[in-house]
Amino acid sequence: MPHTLSDIFNGCIGYTYDDIILLPGYIGFSSKDVDLTSPLTKNIRLKVPLVSSPMDTVTESKMAIQMALQGGIGIVHCNCSIDQQVDEIKKVKRFNNGFIYNPIVLSPSDTIADIHKAYNQYHYSSFPITEDGKVGSKLIGIIDQSSIDFINDTTLPLSNIMVISFATANHTVKLHIANDILKRNPQQSLLPIVNDNHELHAILCRKDLRNIRTYPLASKNWKTKQLLVGAAISTHQDARERATRLVKGGVDVIVVDSAQGCSFYQLEVIQWLKHKFPDIDVIGGNVVTQKQAQYLIDAGVDGLRVGMGIGSICTTQSVCGVGRAQGTAVYRVAQLASAYGIPVIADGGITSIGHIVKALAIGASTVMMGSMFAGTDEAPGNYILKNGARLKKYRGMGSLEAFKASESAMARYLPSLSKSPPHSSDVQIAQGVSGYVASKGSLQDYMPYLRKGLQIGLQDIGVQCCQDLKHLTDTGEVCFELRSMAAMREGDVHHLHMNDI
Repeated sequence: MPHTLSDIFNGCIGYTYDDIILLPGYIGFSSKDVDLTSPLTKNIRLKVPLVSSPMDTVTESKMAIQMALQGGIGIVHCNCSIDQQVDEIKKVKRFNNGFIYNPIVLSPSDTIADIHKAYNQYHYSSFPITEDGKVGSKLIGIIDQSSIDFINDTTLPLSNIMVISFATANHTVKLHIANDILKRNPQQSLLPIVNDNHELHAILCRKDLRNIRTYPLASKNWKTKQLLVGAAISTHQDARERATRLVKGGVDVIVVDSAQGCSFYQLEVIQWLKHKFPDIDVIGGNVVTQKQAQYLIDAGVDGLRVGMGIGSICTTQSVCGVGRAQGTAVYRVAQLASAYGIPVIADGGITSIGHIVKALAIGASTVMMGSMFAGTDEAPGNYILKNGARLKKYRGMGSLEAFKASESAMARYLPSLSKSPPHSSDVQIAQGVSGYVASKGSLQDYMPYLRKGLQIGLQDIGVQCCQDLKHLTDTGEVCFELRSMAAMREGDVHHLHMNDI
């Protein structure tokens, strides 16, 4: 007999994704018409409900850029210095823009060597040139990488080779009109925006126009047109300084990162963040019970991260004997959070598209993943070949290896009354392991695959958007069944020789 969610999850047994199966519904639409838009926080919506985890083998700037371009968002880890984390955020923010008000500017006395240096540091290939190399100074030229491709003398001053005849726009111009001007001047890689005295005010880049066409689902700040990016902070001594620097760097959402998020330390950090930066959304966690969630909601969170000890590299449940089955955790927390309009992020335990569909059906608004993204080209680290397989390092932030990399990892698992970070000399209880995951290629191919799989999953259920999925599960129109072990085996690949012939 089909069950509703309350039938399954309000008992004393904890269930996870593999324990349940969704029953199909009526299909009256194409899978391409399924809308996956869903809230990450109270104020941020994603067109693809996928989030990359703040782990040092998962999310840095390359991952965050591609996640945002594909409609999701990346949360940059904090297992590094403040300077390093802020630099990763700035790389994301510089990648895609509307008007760029703080461009990299060169002077006529700079040389080709300076262009190479700027390109290597910022990955820009075109630059405005002003009298003194600063914004607000008189614009006298522009230059791009193609102008110097065949010049061997790197000491040559830019005054000898810069372009001095080019289109500009006045600083009062609207963005869509500036875009049209740039389209009408295909020889220019950038459009300088100047004031009435021809002093540089901002620039507009052609690359950003191409990105609009290539990535229509991109997650952007609607004011700046820059890509959305999040960052993690701990609850320890450097949390306030780190958060302040991250906000100045342009971060859109801050995740207070703790394995057990219902603590005095986290509540204090959340309250401080909401008082100090009321326009920045804050995600709290991790939690798995309604009681935990209530504390964080009362503190002012804009989103809740749910999951404890269920990641493929996490050992919290076996080491500490504490945690909860992820399906039950997501459902129970979402039941409370929805009454306050707080979105829930299902974090961990995801190994397939089917798990993502189930997480969304149970009550999650978005799904955070580590291992699913760790093997991609955009994840930090290099590939290795082992027994003919192409692999990439993946480690839990509670592993001894992560502890050795930075005290920030220990801070996630070892809170202290002094709020100072634990030291490497302290007794260390690992709650994670290190290993390798198989290569998944680039996110440019992998994210569209995940997105299409989600659309087909919702189509099979008979719902056309994530909002309908939540409504129909709440009303009992979308039904579930519990699965026996035999049913689980039957629903996977079986009775087949998988070796290539």
